[in-house]
Amino acid sequence: MSDESPLLVTRQGGVVRAVLNRPARRNALNGALSAALDGLLAELREDRAARVLILSGAGGHFCAGLDLGEVGGETGTPEQRMAAQLERNRSIGARFAAIAALPQVVIAAVQGSAFAGGLGFVCAADIAFASADARFAAPEARRGLVAAQILPWIVRRTGRSHAARMVLQGNVLDAADAGRIGLVHQTAADAAALDALVEATVADVLQGAPGALAETKGMLAALGGAVPEGYAEAGAQSFARCAASGEADEGIAAFKARRAPAWLATQSS
Repeated sequence: MSDESPLLVTRQGGVVRAVLNRPARRNALNGALSAALDGLLAELREDRAARVLILSGAGGHFCAGLDLGEVGGETGTPEQRMAAQLERNRSIGARFAAIAALPQVVIAAVQGSAFAGGLGFVCAADIAFASADARFAAPEARRGLVAAQILPWIVRRTGRSHAARMVLQGNVLDAADAGRIGLVHQTAADAAALDALVEATVADVLQGAPGALAETKGMLAALGGAVPEGYAEAGAQSFARCAASGEADEGIAAFKARRAPAWLATQSS
């Protein structure tokens, strides 16, 4: 798979498969991939023939989150940079909500990294499975950023206590720990077993009547949204403030250079 098509979409009957396809960047979200995802979600929202959406990643990874080259790459005045950050952040939050609101049953099939925004996709999906090599993290604070957009979705999946630990500690969880806290519904031994688990689940889902499944998703949504009123805008503002800060500049630079950020040196001195 190449980086030429950032999202590979195939369809067989009522089953749609969307593969994030930036393997050289561990399928990190850039503008092109984000736009392709948004286009697919808009199509599926009106498509009653599609029954299931399977999200996965190319090259042995699910999604490493937002491409940090874009976060720190804005030019222009501070006001223009802030406006660009706000637009991106609002879109990210809306994308998670759009996944959750689809009439289709959404299944996330995770191999390798599911970090930051990739973790958000996992938690916005209806059902999430992982192979034994999968790894999960919300490392934003370690980059001088804030896990604002993904936080309500982690809370919805795991509960507030586990979500708090993930976003504050920022450490990497393996597939077994992800299953233990409810981040994923089930784990599989390897890629082949993951594929088999997904296929078996799709077969189960297709046993349900299309209208009844869509109505059931509607009733699940009626139990209460993942994102409290006003949170989406507050989250976008929070991420933008952090992204425009010196901490984020240093955190992203340190991440790219594979070195410790300056605040660690300050703490140890």
